[in-house]
Amino acid sequence: MAAILPPPSRIYLLRHAEAAWAAPGQRDFDRPLSEKGFADAEIVADRAADKGYKPDLLLSSTALRCRDTADAVHRAVGLSTEIRFVDELYNASPDVYLDIIAAQQDISSVMLVGHNPTMEQTLEALIGHQALTQALPVGFPPAGLAVLDHDSTKGWRLIDFVID
Repeated sequence: MAAILPPPSRIYLLRHAEAAWAAPGQRDFDRPLSEKGFADAEIVADRAADKGYKPDLLLSSTALRCRDTADAVHRAVGLSTEIRFVDELYNASPDVYLDIIAAQQDISSVMLVGHNPTMEQTLEALIGHQALTQALPVGFPPAGLAVLDHDSTKGWRLIDFVID
């Protein structure tokens, strides 16, 4: 399991919602959410807000589908939450995701909006393989939100998984 020192007290990992198929000649980076994806992003954002999940900082990949998903969360949790779009989250490794989280030293809670398989691999790095397979036996679904808390003796624990 990965160590992030000093850790934020809470990490939110949100996989972007379902993307539309690429139009002829369209880059993967520019794919928007599908109609279902837009609806799912709003549902998950509202459920997160209803549970009081509000990150201090929202970091999103600059890919259009992630920006669309992050915008739904930003509206639901409150526009006072700082949002930043980070190029490095697109086509990144789990180590990059973990480094970006670790760099947020003065933040008590951070949300990453990113891509699979990196999102699932990052969650696995934080909580371990066994906890991952128990919590998500069929993988990290689109618009899935993992909520992790840090315990100084036990490390990262998955405390909730919000889906549409």
